[in-house]
Amino acid sequence: MKISEIKNHLKNLETIAFELPNGSLVPEHFHVTEVGEVTKHFIDCGGTIRHEKVANFQLWSADDYNHRLHPEKLVKIIELSEKVLGMGDLEIEVEFQGESISKYGLDFDGTNFQLTTKHTDCLAKDNCGIPEKKNVAMAGLATKVENTCTPGGGCC
Repeated sequence: MKISEIKNHLKNLETIAFELPNGSLVPEHFHVTEVGEVTKHFIDCGGTIRHEKVANFQLWSADDYNHRLHPEKLVKIIELSEKVLGMGDLEIEVEFQGESISKYGLDFDGTNFQLTTKHTDCLAKDNCGIPEKKNVAMAGLATKVENTCTPGGGCC
């Protein structure tokens, strides 16, 4: 999800809820402690120089149980970050600490913002000798049913 998308969703909400991949909700008294821009400049295992830039939202759950972040307040935080940091309409990455700090993608189901799992990947499979996965259509495969074992047939 991009910054423009979250702002559009927030304008239509009365409350904000973030849902973890396991279906549980981030406690409703969470804070958004950071909205920033993260730039990653790196070389992949194939030697290609790469740049990635994302908007980073850090969610934090404190002992302040009376606190509730309202949608209009989060929009103001995002807009201030865009203005002061000069952020573009970037993809959003969300950090939240469960057992350790995890990074998530972000989606929206019409009610809750969904924290989606992220995975590592090799960006230079062609240089590393890693074969591409091929999808095989099962419908075209013929099956032979000759010489199959049957109960009491003595073949097993």
